[in-house]
Amino acid sequence: MWSFLYGQNHGKFELILDNAPARSAELLAQDRVDAALVPVIAFQIIDGVSLIPDVCVGARERVRSVCLVTKGNDLADVASIALDTSSRTSVVLTKIIFREFLGFEPEWKDAHPNIDVMLADADCALLIGDPALRLSAMPQGSPLRTFDLAELWHEHTGLGFVFAMWMTRCASVSVDFAAARDEGLSHLDEIIANYETDIPLGPDEMRKYLSENISYSIDDSMRRGMELYFELATKNGLIRENRPLRFAENQ
Repeated sequence: MWSFLYGQNHGKFELILDNAPARSAELLAQDRVDAALVPVIAFQIIDGVSLIPDVCVGARERVRSVCLVTKGNDLADVASIALDTSSRTSVVLTKIIFREFLGFEPEWKDAHPNIDVMLADADCALLIGDPALRLSAMPQGSPLRTFDLAELWHEHTGLGFVFAMWMTRCASVSVDFAAARDEGLSHLDEIIANYETDIPLGPDEMRKYLSENISYSIDDSMRRGMELYFELATKNGLIRENRPLRFAENQ
């Protein structure tokens, strides 16, 4: 987003900013935007949508900003999970991990992303984004235990994971999203400075998160991971059908 807010794309497009990925998917489904950065599960839910090639928000092994949190228990001992429903991709991934890899299904509870409230009502909580990152900076000795979702996925599949992609319902797009991504990556210092007061990670840890944990281009492992994710989501009745990947064309 840096390019659209501060860089070469600033002022060229009308932006609608919303912290909840699920809300962005709603705007795309309602044709209120030409393109949106949305959870990948939206590709299987929104009619007539195409993926913007290559550009993504994903992780090859560990993401840090999408995690399950317990009060110290192992996941095998979890009976109930409070789900942050702001990203449907992560909710579906959590259900796949328990059904396919851990072999059981806990009770699911929808919740707002407040870890204290979530764990007061459930054994485990799914958190995404800044709240999850803040937990990754917990001091040693904390009673809470975190499990990285991308790490769990990689442990059981050997594949990377794509959490979100730019998507459109238009026949083609005039925005060079790959160039916008690259411009943002060349301004990591400014991006880190913008978030210093919001997230309790030091500059070095934030740089590692933005440049090592998050992957912004899809390699073969991540693409195969996305295809397997859709296959398992269909198998478990979490989506109605598994549509083949379809990519938009650039003008």
